[in-house]
Amino acid sequence: MFIGRETELSALRDSLTGGGSAAVVQPQRTSAQTISGLGGVGKSALALHYATRYRSHYTLVWWITADSPESILTSLAEITQRLCPHTAQTLEPDQRAAWAITWLQAHPDWLLIFDNVENPEHLGPYLGTLAGGHHLATSRRATGWQALTPVVSLGLLPPDKATDLLCTIAFPGATVDSQQRQAAKRLAHDLGYLPLALEQAGAYAHRTGIDLDTYRAHLALVLDENRDAPSPEQTIARIWDHTLNDIIGRDPLAVTLLQAMAWLAPDNIPRTLLEPLAPHTIALNNALGELHAYNMIAFTTDRQGVTVHRLVQTVLRTRTPAQPDSDDTKPTPPGRTEAEQAVRNTLPGAYQDLSPDDIAAWEHLLPHILALAETTPIDNAPSADTADTYYQAAQYLYHQGRDAHTIPLRTATLAQYEQVLGDTHPNTLSSRHNLALAYESAGDLARAIPLLEATLAQSEQVLGYTHPNTLSSRNNLAAATQSAGDLARAIPLLEATLAQREQVLGATHPDTLTSRNNLARAYESAGDLARAIPLLEATLAQREQVLGNTHPDTLNSRNNLARAYESAGDLARAIPLLEATLAQYEQVLGATHPDTLSSRNNLAGAYESAGDLARAIPLYEATLAQSEQVLGNTHPDTLTSRNNLAYAYQSAGDLARAIPLYEATLAQCEQVLGDTHPSTLYSRNNLAAAFQSAGDLARAIPLLEATLAQCEQVLGDTHPSTLNSRNNLAAAYQSAGDLARAIPLLEATLAQSEQVLGNTHPSTLTSRNNLAYAFQSAGDLARAIPLYEATLAQREQVLGDTHPSTLNSRNNLATAYQSAGDLARAIPLLEATLAQREQVLGDTHPDTLNSRNNLAHAREAAAAIQQPGTATPATDSDR
Repeated sequence: MFIGRETELSALRDSLTGGGSAAVVQPQRTSAQTISGLGGVGKSALALHYATRYRSHYTLVWWITADSPESILTSLAEITQRLCPHTAQTLEPDQRAAWAITWLQAHPDWLLIFDNVENPEHLGPYLGTLAGGHHLATSRRATGWQALTPVVSLGLLPPDKATDLLCTIAFPGATVDSQQRQAAKRLAHDLGYLPLALEQAGAYAHRTGIDLDTYRAHLALVLDENRDAPSPEQTIARIWDHTLNDIIGRDPLAVTLLQAMAWLAPDNIPRTLLEPLAPHTIALNNALGELHAYNMIAFTTDRQGVTVHRLVQTVLRTRTPAQPDSDDTKPTPPGRTEAEQAVRNTLPGAYQDLSPDDIAAWEHLLPHILALAETTPIDNAPSADTADTYYQAAQYLYHQGRDAHTIPLRTATLAQYEQVLGDTHPNTLSSRHNLALAYESAGDLARAIPLLEATLAQSEQVLGYTHPNTLSSRNNLAAATQSAGDLARAIPLLEATLAQREQVLGATHPDTLTSRNNLARAYESAGDLARAIPLLEATLAQREQVLGNTHPDTLNSRNNLARAYESAGDLARAIPLLEATLAQYEQVLGATHPDTLSSRNNLAGAYESAGDLARAIPLYEATLAQSEQVLGNTHPDTLTSRNNLAYAYQSAGDLARAIPLYEATLAQCEQVLGDTHPSTLYSRNNLAAAFQSAGDLARAIPLLEATLAQCEQVLGDTHPSTLNSRNNLAAAYQSAGDLARAIPLLEATLAQSEQVLGNTHPSTLTSRNNLAYAFQSAGDLARAIPLYEATLAQREQVLGDTHPSTLNSRNNLATAYQSAGDLARAIPLLEATLAQREQVLGDTHPDTLNSRNNLAHAREAAAAIQQPGTATPATDSDR
């Protein structure tokens, strides 16, 4: 099987023939070439295929096993046995080899393939003695050839060619469907695109009938079980065992280092991380040089780091562990202890308030700590020291605003603490609590909430009902249930926690203030701004007094109060407060701290709410650029920033920029967060809305239907996001003129909103408004107008007389009166709405312009009644 090496084959031919077009090399001209590369990369396969492809150009092609001087002589002697068997019977082996050399000297145009040369010096005598033909060598060694032959380093297969190879072997003669090819693509990636591994995996799958995803899941168990290999020597494990046997005789430290590196990340292992395992720098450098010579490792460009092939690591990690010292001691896999020791000895000193050098050190070390956590053997002896290493790395990520990325570390920490300290030790409870919060940050509430419930129950039992840690656990459970949309459970839990913290810790303890802030946010989520805003104002005043004006918690409180003002439609108070808060964040935390970026994003959102897209869009663009630089291209906060910018483009009518950005954001959410993460569902919903705005209902409606089905499955039938998704789908049906599907869906959504959120929750009021609009579109003004009137009265009571949603309701009621021909009620209401929008939103806000347009149409309609024959313009209804 020869796939993906045509370029290397052509380059090899050009090198051996000097790039000429002659079919046969001229006599007395010797050309040599060495193919170097990792065991299993396909060096021998390339040489064999070269020999097969160009067989007709040579008078003789001979394969020589070249791993020792003795094997080279034996292979040469076999030439005599083949060409002159009668003479061979009368000669000793070394004499037969000499006869073969004499024959080769007299007969040009041959090809000798020296396979698996262990020491370049063993090849030297033959290159000097034999002229008139081609020498082709393969070797795991990358160095030592300078004076002998040019070296071609054979790399891994390209991903698409690796997938082709795997499919060809696993499914010979069959048509490979897209699902099988995707499975092959995943397995090829895990096998590191190494040809020998791909061949073995494909042969194993073909022989056993196992599917490739199952093989992938059991990769470590099947590496040595492939019985289709021509001989045990050709299995990956045995190839590398053979290599290690060679290396250990030369430098035992090299094998120790390689076994330790098997447990680390494969790429860019710093030399400084390996230094604790060597007696001195020279010994380290010599050992790494030995591994590099055998292609077991590669150096990074600056030679300060080392890369190990992933499959080398997998094979080494699945070697038989060393025997235990006693029956009570579990065996430790080779290199595992050394890897843990190396990482532990290289940890930076702290995980917060770090210098740029400290951050760089953490970032270099993190992949290797994560690799340790993810490769922990099932039977590995637990270690409190290792658990502390994982904990410190997780805390570093947490303080960098990357809590969702700590899940592997938190999981490993918890597993270690459970074994070492017991299931209910305070450190174990804390670790379980931290893991639950990491799940929550990742949007995985299905795992976060049960874990928080279990932790709370254990904390109450072990620490007591009002212990500070128990109160913290209760507070966080409430926050998670709030995120799940279960405000009926979250608010009483937050109220109880606040009362207990006031009693146990005092009214102004920082944890009490956190509780008060969280309860206020829950009231806001429930649409109860009458309770939320005073509580946020009181919390801010207390934080300013207790923590200081620029403490991060104070800034957070100020930001939350500003957002509540925005929710209440009071942009005159919200925007200055957000501007001041951003300036303080920049001064205290720096311009690119995650909290500063969040504050900048919130200010941009307030500008957008005010209709000031000229300030909102540049601020969104700057925030996104900074998020990409500081947090990374696919960090959840970056994805949120990208989504917000796309929404602002959409609001500006720039769908040519909005839709591609939505599509990119959705693809990244699916990749990073998963197909059904709440943020992914939100992103999918927004893309569908953009399609709808572009008039592309053929793409919008199926996407909204799929999103609704996923929301129902993941979040539940009555989660606020599910209700919102149902409302959006109904709106799309309405845009498509399908009122027969839109109205029943809106009626069902309103009934569920009233039941789940309450009769006057802002989302319920929106749902009621949308149903009235659908009735109006259906010409059923008898149902539309009373519903509009009720919605307006409730918005005036709940949101206030000049809230943007209240103004929206007033405008819609006026257009309904106009549609009913009741201009006597429509025009005064439109005039009042326009005056209020000019005062609250500004003279050029899009809603103000729409209000002005509606009033003009109503006045024209009134004039037309006085002057028959005048056309009546269509009314622009705003929802």
